[in-house]
Amino acid sequence: MAKAKDRVSDMRPYVRRAIQDEEVRENVKSAIAAAREIYGELLGGRSTTAVAARVATDKDIQNNLKEAIEDLRKASDRIQGKKEHSTRNSTLLIAGIALGILFNPMTGSQTRQWISTKLLGDDESTSGSSNNDR
Repeated sequence: MAKAKDRVSDMRPYVRRAIQDEEVRENVKSAIAAAREIYGELLGGRSTTAVAARVATDKDIQNNLKEAIEDLRKASDRIQGKKEHSTRNSTLLIAGIALGILFNPMTGSQTRQWISTKLLGDDESTSGSSNNDR
């Protein structure tokens, strides 16, 4: 196992970049500001179900979440010297959030039903036509 001194010396380039790079600091500041705004909007004595429903429907909160995550990702990538994979990472993140919302034990069935109604139309009209065709 590596000694603590070796692990610290491995981190020096990252720490140096984080301290000296103005863009990294700006990304972190922006992410913290967005996270504070989201936190203030979401938590106001609401239940978990109410918070999940608000995140699923409120475009401003979704945009703030995207901004915060993107800013943190940019800062992390810049510190590590990585190239950007923002499209792929954003797609994976959105897919993960969508799956989390759809299969949430508290609100998942309601969310799936709402999406089904929006995409396929009224449940009564679609189920009535399929019964008449048989």
